Amino acid sequence: MADDHGGFEAVRENLDGNPMWRLVGYATPYWPRLTAGVLTSFLTRFARLVPPIIVGAAIDRVIQGSGEPGLLTTLGLLPPGTIEGSAARLALLQRLVAIAALAYLIRSITRFASRYLLQSTAQKIQRDLRDDGYDHLQRLSMDFFANHQTGGMMAILNSDINRLESFLNTEFRQFIRVVATVGGISVVLFYYSPKLALIALAPVPVIGVASWLFLSWIEPRYTSIRETVARLNTRLENNLSGAAVIKAFDRYDFERDRVAAQSGAYHDEKVAALRIRRGFFAALRLVTGVVFVVALFVAGSDIIAGRPGALSAGSVAVFFLYLRRLYSPMRRVGKSANRYQLAKSSAERVFGLLAQEPTVTAPDDAHAPEQLDGNVSFESVTFAYDDDPVVRDVSLDVPAGSTVGLAGPTGAGKSTLLKLVPRFHDADEGTVRVDGRDVREYDLQALRDHVAVVEQQPYLFSGTVAENVAYGDREVLDGEQAGEEWARKRVREAARAAEADAFVADLPEGYDTQIGERGIKLSGGQRQRVAIARALLNDPEIIVFDEATSDVDTETERRIQESIDRLVEDRTAFVIAHRLSTIRDADRIVVMDDGEVSERGTHADLVAAGGDYADLWYAQADEAAASADD
Repeated sequence: MADDHGGFEAVRENLDGNPMWRLVGYATPYWPRLTAGVLTSFLTRFARLVPPIIVGAAIDRVIQGSGEPGLLTTLGLLPPGTIEGSAARLALLQRLVAIAALAYLIRSITRFASRYLLQSTAQKIQRDLRDDGYDHLQRLSMDFFANHQTGGMMAILNSDINRLESFLNTEFRQFIRVVATVGGISVVLFYYSPKLALIALAPVPVIGVASWLFLSWIEPRYTSIRETVARLNTRLENNLSGAAVIKAFDRYDFERDRVAAQSGAYHDEKVAALRIRRGFFAALRLVTGVVFVVALFVAGSDIIAGRPGALSAGSVAVFFLYLRRLYSPMRRVGKSANRYQLAKSSAERVFGLLAQEPTVTAPDDAHAPEQLDGNVSFESVTFAYDDDPVVRDVSLDVPAGSTVGLAGPTGAGKSTLLKLVPRFHDADEGTVRVDGRDVREYDLQALRDHVAVVEQQPYLFSGTVAENVAYGDREVLDGEQAGEEWARKRVREAARAAEADAFVADLPEGYDTQIGERGIKLSGGQRQRVAIARALLNDPEIIVFDEATSDVDTETERRIQESIDRLVEDRTAFVIAHRLSTIRDADRIVVMDDGEVSERGTHADLVAAGGDYADLWYAQADEAAASADD
């Protein structure tokens, strides 16, 4: 059994250039917050430069009592000259403490402000991306969903967007930290000793080149990891959704092996990336450690030899405190490069999805009628999935208000043909018309408001029975959620028409009963009746029943069929039937085989013709008779 990997490798091909630039567009609306966050972040970093200078001044001016001017004296914050006497030193210490306290106060305030502004902005961008991603996903055509797995789409909307938020939340602040810290400390280091500063900054170009090489090595690994995660998510989602089938066929070992294979592939990719990443970080630490030791040796040698420009004891302490602070963000560059590449891989998928164009669109001047007559015609219609035709040159005229039954073997193209009416797909050749107008000229929402589809395996949402029925009409759904009595009345009327009211009344909470994910708390027949009620609620002029009564017992089918017969009297109805008894009274019956119309006519005509329809009719009649005898 082959795995469908979801096809998300192709999503990245929708993009030109670096996708991270598109992230800037999402940040633009929040530029005032970002600007304030950046400025306060810089103030935080500059405030952090003060305490080491205070320590140096305390050592040189208070403890040793020297006249070494130092940076604070140069800035006019301390008096020049030697400090004589304990009282003068104590006063100087008090001034230093006051400066340090002010620096810590500024740092605390600006740190809170910068983190709040930048992190809340990252959250807003995350929200906008997820909203846009979901909205765009809903506007894509059905062929996209047919070719992409749910697990892959969930990975984009969840983990990929979360990774971008994490990157903005963490790495953007780290970028500011690196710029402010390296810039500010470099100035201070050059003030104390240009020679030692040059030694200390020697690793900067090495780290820059190494980071660029690291990105080129790690990028394909992270791209592969994201695709492996999508495949693993798809496998897990499929297995959890199909838990009942796995149990029924006792396929624990088979599915465990498939999950283990995907999990093993993910493990291998992660370990390969880990090897590159940890090797890179170890090399950075080695380089900065060697330079630190060299700078310490040169500074100590100058002091011991009494060379001109040798640092004082306080200045040595300040210099190497700053040097450690300098190397921390420089080593962080490697981690940031790593996370940037992870974020870029996610951005390729997120913005690749947003760049995906729907294949079914409406023109700007699309027709949006308030009501349809319900005439439907297929003119030499051909449609293929992946170059494999499933509908071949079908022509059919269906007058408004008539009922057409479709019969034929599984895979004959019946369902696909009718999906062309609400434009779930567009015909590759030929034209589908509603009321004489090409369906491609209609506004999509307006067209689908007038065409309802009840599928063989209906999808119900987690929620109440009433909410699922109300889903068929926007106004009723809003009214139901607002607790309006008129909305509940409409829901009950639709349920009664679908023969659902009786079983709903027996549920623990009636229409307010929670039915679980995909309606799992209801039987197959109950789910279909809820789906039929949902379709009827909107009072559509055209309705498609795709084997909508296949999962109900014969008596319930008879009652539903009687209700449907009443409800479609003034509508155009298409009924795809597994049991031919449900379409024997149709105005016309169309038999399809291998994508083509093989027979058409009334039930009596087709039985009299003695073709495939007649054979199937008699076979089902014999089965029914044998079942009745039993």
